[in-house]
Amino acid sequence: QLQLVESGGGLVQPGGSLRLSCVASGFSLDYYAIGWFRQAPGKEREGVSCIRGTGAYTNYADSVKGRFTISRDDAKGTIYLQMNSLEPEDTAVYYCAAYWTFRPECFLALSGYAYWGQGTQVTVSS
Repeated sequence: QLQLVESGGGLVQPGGSLRLSCVASGFSLDYYAIGWFRQAPGKEREGVSCIRGTGAYTNYADSVKGRFTISRDDAKGTIYLQMNSLEPEDTAVYYCAAYWTFRPECFLALSGYAYWGQGTQVTVSS
């Protein structure tokens, strides 16, 4: 049974950092793209970043480029999202998601992702 479990959310001050983790079980990461998404209150869920392969291909939303870094440790079956220089606008529930693909790239469109975690809350506030 394919499962994704996020952790690492919390309350942080503006300018601070957090590292989110997504543990994948029940499948191999070899043929899956993994994405991070977020949903703020009253807003639609949006793509943040994705990774395919052993990190050879990554993709970021413009709003997080230069601040967030996605990575993966296949030995641990874990995908990370390092978030630096956090802003109040980053406050949201963050989700990791996965879809099967043989292609080398990944994309941030929600509709393509078949498997989702339960989410972890990130709050950026002073």
